[in-house]
Amino acid sequence: EQRWLVEPQIDDPNSNLEEAINEAEAITSVNSLGSKQALNTDYLDSDYQRGQLYPFSLSSDLQVATFTLTNSAPMTQSFQERWYVNLHSLMDRALTPQCGSGEDLYILTGTVPSDYRVKDKVAVPEFVWLAACCAVPGGGWAMGFVKHTRDSDIIEDVMVKDLQKLLPFNPQLFQNNCGETEQDTEKMKKILEVVNQVQDEERMVQSQKTSSPPSSTRSKRSALLPPEASEGSSSFLGKLMGFIATPFIKLFQLIYYLVVAILKNIVYLLWCVTKQVINGIESCLYRLGSATISYFVAIGEELVSIPWKVLKVVAKVIRAILRILCCLLKAVCRVLSIPVRVLVDVATFPVYTMGAIPIVCKDIALGLGGTVSLLFDTAFGTLGGLFQVVFSVCKRIGYKVTFDNSGEL
Repeated sequence: EQRWLVEPQIDDPNSNLEEAINEAEAITSVNSLGSKQALNTDYLDSDYQRGQLYPFSLSSDLQVATFTLTNSAPMTQSFQERWYVNLHSLMDRALTPQCGSGEDLYILTGTVPSDYRVKDKVAVPEFVWLAACCAVPGGGWAMGFVKHTRDSDIIEDVMVKDLQKLLPFNPQLFQNNCGETEQDTEKMKKILEVVNQVQDEERMVQSQKTSSPPSSTRSKRSALLPPEASEGSSSFLGKLMGFIATPFIKLFQLIYYLVVAILKNIVYLLWCVTKQVINGIESCLYRLGSATISYFVAIGEELVSIPWKVLKVVAKVIRAILRILCCLLKAVCRVLSIPVRVLVDVATFPVYTMGAIPIVCKDIALGLGGTVSLLFDTAFGTLGGLFQVVFSVCKRIGYKVTFDNSGEL
């Protein structure tokens, strides 16, 4: 964007213009434009420029919003350049690499205003801040960064909950503080390592500024306060002293850098050795602890299983005893059932005998009746047969006599 935008609804809630438009387009149609927000004219003839709270070069989309005057703050050129360098270093080397591809990385930026104002209107920030939240389940983290507007200050890393205490009204920046109870400490350590590198780079820049002749003549004041008018020219004596002192200053700087580099390497070497030793001890302790825990867990499982096994044995013994008792009862019942059956049979014999007499008498009567009937049938049959024979003979005799008589005639 080659322009800076205003938000008409801030000054005029009834405005129907777009949320962010060019200031020239809003002057004629917005009532009281600039009463509640900064304008481009507020920065004219001042030692400040519009500094983006979140540089547009870090945005992948919606870059227009970073060019609104409501998302910017008064910054001097030197402070703005260092702030942008710090943000780029943190984003490219620490925050984005430790949050996957950056899709779950959320960034909030802002300022805390000071008492000094540009043209008694736009507040100059006392410090600028950035809060980052990596919302990855089980591997997230949250961290804050603060940079005061003094030349000698470098960017500082703080916890988000501590950053919230520095802000007006102590707001909650992220929901549930970005899961602060389940944060990945390893990733946070790696981020802090990069932050330390950025801080070292910042200190080196600050040392170069303080050792250079132009900067040595300036008083230490806020980087965002208007600088005093520079002197017209340096005297010849000052130039001569600067020319003579420059080699010694450069030599001192070289010695300083060598000593610092050697000390840093020694500290780094000791840190690496200490880290390896600590990691070895942690590994041994971890294995020992795991073996001990496994041993006690196995013993505990066996101790817990003993009552259960005893109960199973007791249940089986009781079941066997009950089975034996059932078998004994069945045998007793069978033994006792033999004499009982005999007694029952003996007791019921007379009853069965007396009940059988009528049936026997009936059978005898039926036998006698059948015999008499058979005799009668035999007698009558025999008589009938004899009668038939006599009748046949008489019939034949009578027929013959009749025939003989008819022949004589």
